[in-house]
Amino acid sequence: MNKRGGHGYGTMAERIAATKAAASASEGAGREATPAELPAPHGERGPGSLRHCWVDHDHGRVPGLLIEWRRTASGWQGRVVHPVRDPSGWILVEEWLPAASLVQA
Repeated sequence: MNKRGGHGYGTMAERIAATKAAASASEGAGREATPAELPAPHGERGPGSLRHCWVDHDHGRVPGLLIEWRRTASGWQGRVVHPVRDPSGWILVEEWLPAASLVQA
């Protein structure tokens, strides 16, 4: 269980570190690396499974809400809601972003 009392999958930083470690270990094995502590595909999807994060993109670092993870051919992605600058101000966007652009809050 993490320090916030949420799920037992570890923090986002721990999951990203596990992804990198698994990728390094499996490069010669010819199989895809998977983080050891990512949420189960059919895990809880209520408010307790949501996590605050920071999103790094064109407008700098902005706050985001991490909803879920998925694995793609290019690696892990997080489904995130975050603000984006619009000509009239800020708007909220929901999108899948690479794990490398997400930072633990």
